[in-house]
Amino acid sequence: MTLAGFTQASAQQTPTQTAPKVAVFKELRVISGVTVSPSGDLTFVGSDARVRRTDATGSEKWSFLTGDIGRAYPVVTPQGVTIAASYDDHVYALDPAGKLLWKTKLDGDIFATPALRPDGSVIVATAGGTVHALDAAGKTLWTFKVGAPVFSSPAVAADGTIYFGAQNSRMHALSPDGRLKWTYAAGSLVFSSPAIGADGSVYFGSSDRRLHALSPDGKPRWTHLTNLFVNASPIVTSGDLVVVGSYDGNVYAVNTTGELEWTYRAGAGIAGTAAELSDGSVIVPDLSGTVHAIGRAGQGLWQIRTGKKIDLGVSVSDQGSVYFVTDGGGLNILQKQRPLAVAPWPTFHATPTAWGRAHSEAELQAQAQARRAAATAVISAPKPAPPVAVTPAPQPVTPRPTTPAPTTPAPRPTVPAPVTPAPATPAPVTPAPATPAPATPAPVTPAPVTPPQPARTPAQLAQDAAARARSADGQVFLPLTEAAGALGVGVQNVTVRTATLTLGADRVPVTVRTFGREVFVPLAALGDLPGTRVRLDRGAVIFTRGTQEVRFPLSVAKLVPLQGKPEFLGPLQKS
Repeated sequence: MTLAGFTQASAQQTPTQTAPKVAVFKELRVISGVTVSPSGDLTFVGSDARVRRTDATGSEKWSFLTGDIGRAYPVVTPQGVTIAASYDDHVYALDPAGKLLWKTKLDGDIFATPALRPDGSVIVATAGGTVHALDAAGKTLWTFKVGAPVFSSPAVAADGTIYFGAQNSRMHALSPDGRLKWTYAAGSLVFSSPAIGADGSVYFGSSDRRLHALSPDGKPRWTHLTNLFVNASPIVTSGDLVVVGSYDGNVYAVNTTGELEWTYRAGAGIAGTAAELSDGSVIVPDLSGTVHAIGRAGQGLWQIRTGKKIDLGVSVSDQGSVYFVTDGGGLNILQKQRPLAVAPWPTFHATPTAWGRAHSEAELQAQAQARRAAATAVISAPKPAPPVAVTPAPQPVTPRPTTPAPTTPAPRPTVPAPVTPAPATPAPVTPAPATPAPATPAPVTPAPVTPPQPARTPAQLAQDAAARARSADGQVFLPLTEAAGALGVGVQNVTVRTATLTLGADRVPVTVRTFGREVFVPLAALGDLPGTRVRLDRGAVIFTRGTQEVRFPLSVAKLVPLQGKPEFLGPLQKS
C-alpha cells in the first residue's frame, strides 16, 4: 500500500453530509435488477413473473407475463428491444411496446444477466452449465459446455472475448465464436461477474475471499485478500480504481497495480455492485439495508438506512436519478442526483442498459454527451450534517425504520407475496359501564396451557429433509433449513443464489436454489463442508461430522439415475 493509500484507508467513515430523501417509494414487487433506458424508463422483472416497463417514477407502461420469476437484469438494446431471462429456462425478446418478438428455451435456469454484442447477438449462461450465443432473432449460433452451473454474468471485451466465472471455481475466456481460450483457477466458487478495465484487464471476486486481476491472456496480475468471500461484482472507476464490496462488511478500492487506496467500513455484508457517479462518489448498498455514499478518498458522505435487506446494486439514469430495491420489492428513487461517471466499467454490466460489454470510444463520447446536463446541473447538494454538541445529557438517537433487518435471515422465497394492509380507520369502541366491579372477584378459570413443542432432533430433521428432496440438472437438493439443522450447521446471508453456512469459526458459501417458495441446498454442497464425510448405505445418505452420524433416508439413485448426470458422485464417494 502507498503512504497515500494508508492515509486514505483510515479515512473517516462517519457521514459528513445530510442524506438525500427518498423522493418516490412504490411497492412494485421488483425482484430483478433495475435497467434504465436512455429515456429514463425502467425495466425489471416482478415477483409475479412479469417483465415490467415503467416511466422514471415507476408508473407502469406495459408488462409481459413469463413462465417464472427471474433476477437477471433485463437488457435494453439500442433499438429499444428488451432481452429478459427467466428461471423457466427461456430468453424472451420484447419489442418497445412489450410485445413478444421471440423466445428461446435453453438448458437450465438463467440467473446470469445476458451480454449484448455490437451485432445484436446475446451471450446467455445457464445453471445447466452451458453458455449460448443467440443471434438477434433468437437462433442459436453456438454453445459451449462449461460442466458447472454459471451464475456469473458474462462480459464482452472490445476484441469480442467473452469472460465469465462458474461453480467450478474458474474464470473462463471464450473466443467470439465460442472456443475456449483459457481458464484461470480461483481458490473457490465464482459468483462475481467480471469487470473489464480500460486496458482489457479482467477483475472479479471469488468465495476464496479475494479480488482477482488478470491480464487479457489469463495471466494473474495480482490478488487482494479480504476477510470474507467476494460475491459482489467489481466496478472500474474513472480514476482507474477497482471497487468492490465483501461479505466482511468493507468496500475496497484497489488501484490497477494492486495497491489498496482505501477501505470503507460499511458494517454489514455487501452483495450488490457499487456505482460511480459523475462527481467521483461511489454508491453501494449493504445487506442490512443501508445505502452508503463514499467520497473519492474513501470518506463517508451520507447514509440512508431502510432496515430492509438490499442484495442488488443501485441503478442510475442519465438524468441523475438513483434507484435501489429493498427486500419485499419496494422501488426507492432518489431524484436530482448525479448521473453515472463516464468510466471503463462504472456500474453492474457497465451501462444502465446492462449491455455487459466494454465501451468503444464512440460509445464513451455518446455517454458523456447524454450525461452532461445532469452532471453539470445546479442541484440542491446535501448540506453538511451539523456537528453534535457535547453535553452531559445523552445525545438524541435517530430512530431507525420500524421494520428492522433480521440478524440471521431465514430462508425465504425471493420476494414474499404482497400483504394487503388493514384499513386505516379503527373500529368504534364502546366504553365500559361506569359501575365499579364488586369487591370480591369472581373465580377465574385459567386457560389451558399448551406445552411447548420439543425441538426436533437431528434424525427428525434429516427425515423431514429427505422426504422433501428434489432433483434438477443432475443434482439432488434438500430443503436448506432442515438439512442444515440436521447437521448442526448455522445459516446466514441467504439470497436467491447463495447462503453462508457456519461451522464454528468457518463460514462456507454455498449455492442455493428455490423450488416453489422454499430455498434448497445441493446435497453435494453439504458433502463438501469442512470435516464432513459422506457415504451411501442401503437407500440412505449418511453424513459423519466428528463423532456424530446423521442418516438421511433417501435414494440418490432414484432421484438422479446414474446414467444421467452424475455430478453428485464427487462428494458422495468420500469415506
